[in-house]
Amino acid sequence: MKTIAMFLLLTLPGGLYSAGGEKTLKGVTMPLSMEFEGKKLELNGLGLRTKVVFKVYVAGLYLEKTSGDGMQIAASEQVKRIELVFLRAVGGADVAKAITEGFTNNAGPVLPALKDRIAKFGKLIPDVKKGDRLLFVYRPGTGIEVLAGGKAAGSVEGKDFADALFRVWLGPKPSDKALKAGLLGL
Repeated sequence: MKTIAMFLLLTLPGGLYSAGGEKTLKGVTMPLSMEFEGKKLELNGLGLRTKVVFKVYVAGLYLEKTSGDGMQIAASEQVKRIELVFLRAVGGADVAKAITEGFTNNAGPVLPALKDRIAKFGKLIPDVKKGDRLLFVYRPGTGIEVLAGGKAAGSVEGKDFADALFRVWLGPKPSDKALKAGLLGL
């Protein structure tokens, strides 16, 4: 009976399960691996961002080399991709504000050098509807590319900026500890 209950818990809509090379959380499915510009990226983890009681988005973190160490991931020189799939409509300014708070809480002493780029980044975030996807991709030696709805919205240069952006979710003071644990595969 316990086995049946666990199976139902993990496979019913809204649960977390893995089947056929995919993981699903709250109805959002992401592949366990993908090819990206000739590199194989693995799903490091999947997590849910909640704000108070509201489910805001499901995030998936893809890396060339998976890890359970958030600070190591943020500092690593590898292709990194975080994908946010929204479970509700949110204004772009609100998304940008939440991410900016994450920079403030996790960037540390490099924050003053990032201020102008954080402002530029915030302007790249569009309003989102339920089901919309925002992607942030880091390519070694460049910076962060922002993609919204499958189209490039713009980019922000610098590894220091990319490291700080990934610390928003993976740093010592994430806005959502359960989301961080999910992204780290814990």
